[in-house]
Amino acid sequence: MLDANILVIDDNKSVLSALEILLQFEYKNVATISNPNQISSFPGFQNLDIVLLDMNFSAGVNTGNEGLFWLKEIKKKAPHISVIMMTAYGAVDLAVKAIKEGASDFILKPWNNERLLTTVKSAYALRKSQKQVKELKQKQDNLKQVINQKKQYIIGNSKALHSVLNLTRKVSKTDVNVLITGENGTGKELIARELHRTSHRSQEVFISVDMGSISESLFESELFGHLKGAFTDAKEDRAGKFEAANGGTLFLDEIGNLSLQTQAKLLSAIQHKTIVRVGSNKSIPVDIRLICATNSDLEKMVSDGLFREDLLYRINTIQINVPPLREREGDILILADFYLNRFMSKYGKQGLRINQAAQEKLTAYSWPGNVRELQHTLERAVILSESAVLKPEDFLLTASVAISMETGPNTLEEMELLMINNALKQNNGNYSAAAEQLGISRQTLYNKLKKLGN
Repeated sequence: MLDANILVIDDNKSVLSALEILLQFEYKNVATISNPNQISSFPGFQNLDIVLLDMNFSAGVNTGNEGLFWLKEIKKKAPHISVIMMTAYGAVDLAVKAIKEGASDFILKPWNNERLLTTVKSAYALRKSQKQVKELKQKQDNLKQVINQKKQYIIGNSKALHSVLNLTRKVSKTDVNVLITGENGTGKELIARELHRTSHRSQEVFISVDMGSISESLFESELFGHLKGAFTDAKEDRAGKFEAANGGTLFLDEIGNLSLQTQAKLLSAIQHKTIVRVGSNKSIPVDIRLICATNSDLEKMVSDGLFREDLLYRINTIQINVPPLREREGDILILADFYLNRFMSKYGKQGLRINQAAQEKLTAYSWPGNVRELQHTLERAVILSESAVLKPEDFLLTASVAISMETGPNTLEEMELLMINNALKQNNGNYSAAAEQLGISRQTLYNKLKKLGN
């Protein structure tokens, strides 16, 4: 027996009895009512799968208008229900009208049992497929929400950051390709996600691909997908990243790591807005917003013959340069406070604070690893903290310029930097002790480090 909820509506009790007897051997739940006015109060109405509805209820009336009226009412209250119309006065134009109004099929009285059962089974199959489509759509929407829910924060109040965010929000309203440039750790993916979040594609997926982690042999399979048997490990059909991002945003990070051969394949997909799975010759159209990012100088790579000029023109209709942390005046301490609170919560350490001397050390440092380095520095400090006050020695920072003792410094600035770094090393990163050893004030030490870009 099929697990379906069926309701028969007819003013003829003999018809109701005959259909109930016929259908109860095929379907689990079959109910009948003789008055269509009972539809709205029928228990479990929203759970019905199929309704068999008579088209005429008043004596001497055979226009079918009553049935069409109740068809509209059913569809208004529960559009998902498959409705099969029944009448003893069959007419092609009436059947066509009923189908146009949303009926799934039409039965003439007296009916042929086998034909009626086939019609009901077809209506049930339609209802079942609609249910599956709805469930898949719901799962897809939930998946998109989960993917896009990844919490990302753009923290800061500097003019440099505000300038980038203003440009980002202007560009997000369009579908132009965007190239995001900047040093490692500056937050290029965060800007890409902000472009997606504020775009008309925000309810669709954001797919991020690290191009540097994809080997050349797997490039086409990863980006364009493959068919079962296309190569040794292709055990099933698989969609690539372009198809997965269809309707949404595709973010290609480290675009400068691609070989010239893979650049040509990527260019073709971008130009034609179609991809071909490995092992297939069928073109599949894709609708994506393309965002790329790199820390490489692509223009220099073009000059050196390492990057295709036509691909560069394709991916950088708009270019957004994310500033390094050292150029985001005032943001270092804001970010430090943000990460301090995050890691206090993560590691169950409450009430930590960064003292003035440590704050000065953090702001004087040049942060060659940018925001990522700051994040890791704060995490390490919180994990290793033994008191509620984080002091300069709790923050282990590396020198941004390495000067060999064998070759020695070449300039007075390098000499100063070497002496400062040696003093800090000898005093385990304690700025006050290092300043005293050098015979200068702690503030002078910070100022010198800032001037020297360390």
